[in-house]
Amino acid sequence: MDELNFLSARQMADQIRQKKISPVELIQAHLSRIKRLNSRLNAYIQVDEDRVLREAQVSEAAIMRGEVAGPLHGVPLSIKNSVAVAGYAHEVGTRLRMGTVAALDAPLVSRLKRAGAIILGVTNTPEMLMAWETDNLLYGRTNNPWDLSRTAGGSSGGEAAAIASGCSAGGVGSDGGGSIRVPAHFCGICGLKPTPGRIPSTGHYPPSAGPFALIGVVGPMARTVGDLQTLFEVMAGPDDGDPCAAPVPLRPISREQLQQTRIAYFEDDGRTPVTRETRAAVHSAVEKLEGAGFTVGPFRPDDLELARQLWWQWFGVAGGMLLGRDAEGREGELSPIFKEYLGWAGAGPRHTGDTLLDSWILRDQLRSKILAQMEVFPILLCPAAAIPAFHHGERSWRIGENTVKYLDAWSYTEWFNLLGFPGAVVPSGKSGEGLPIGVQLVGRPWEEELVLAVAAEVERKGLGFQPPPIS
Repeated sequence: MDELNFLSARQMADQIRQKKISPVELIQAHLSRIKRLNSRLNAYIQVDEDRVLREAQVSEAAIMRGEVAGPLHGVPLSIKNSVAVAGYAHEVGTRLRMGTVAALDAPLVSRLKRAGAIILGVTNTPEMLMAWETDNLLYGRTNNPWDLSRTAGGSSGGEAAAIASGCSAGGVGSDGGGSIRVPAHFCGICGLKPTPGRIPSTGHYPPSAGPFALIGVVGPMARTVGDLQTLFEVMAGPDDGDPCAAPVPLRPISREQLQQTRIAYFEDDGRTPVTRETRAAVHSAVEKLEGAGFTVGPFRPDDLELARQLWWQWFGVAGGMLLGRDAEGREGELSPIFKEYLGWAGAGPRHTGDTLLDSWILRDQLRSKILAQMEVFPILLCPAAAIPAFHHGERSWRIGENTVKYLDAWSYTEWFNLLGFPGAVVPSGKSGEGLPIGVQLVGRPWEEELVLAVAAEVERKGLGFQPPPIS
């Protein structure tokens, strides 16, 4: 049965439509695999087998009547626990919300269900999503299917581990500073951080409001770029609950338009070094794109360090002020990694009205400047992180003669949260220890279709997804 688990979501849907496999058979294969592997991975925190099997039977009966709900009919998906799924826990790994159950589906979950998807369950996160590893006091630590002694990343670590291990065909994560892209990179899958508002964040906790609305998004995760595109197309569209929502239609990319796209690349930012294998993964992607006929040249936008600093003013300082209010007086119930985040966030001065306003204006000025630089190169290719998946609890790493600290290793994703640019990660290499390494492709706002089209070219010519050793 395991061969069913590693079909792409598109292949699953095609074979269900052709009656080569049944939704019940597919769901049983995934439930069986979850039973075998989840005790070691701790990717899922809740799976309702009876509910899932009932939905599979309804899906199968519809197929036998010749009815197809949509492009994901019968496809088993998972959802990060920060996104509301009716009847499932919605605790985001914190004792402060222990026992919280979602009453309604988030709009994106409703859209996935209308497209025929079957939701297997909800996946683990770090407490309040504030870490690049997944661990909390409610459900414990999620392990990487490539090496159980390493993290699957955060904050969408449970989602990445479930998808990479064949315990889900794809699903939904969220990203305020790399939380889709870093776990995808760590686990050898694909992930898309869209432009804020392109996929509604309504129903996400912490809610999309204030600075979080401009840096935090929800987006698809899957084993192939094609599946990212299908999930994106199903979920995209405005919703009144998302303050960044805009009625941007889906826009197919023609082959001619794609081939005319100029692509820039850079290996590092001049501040935080990356591993030798990470550089090699970037160069491999460059070679694949050049071989496919693209014009690719070296270029790194100016002022990325300012973007990193401004991002921390929102994610760190403002985020710490907002989330710290919920934790006040209940510090004894917090996990070590959430306490660590609050300590970092509170180490400097708190925002005043003036400092928040100044950082907002600086952000908008910097965004305009970098957008102007990207008129020549509308797609940027760069690392997703400085390192591959790290051992649980590590906080610094030696790269050559340099020490890279925990808060610095993910700057490669953080810039684009601050700027609101879409970015996708696709596998492109391996570390010396055999761990996956992804590269990041970034575009201008609202141009997810172009980002995905270029990512598909990297995938088509390169490694693509490979099942991890736990398989």
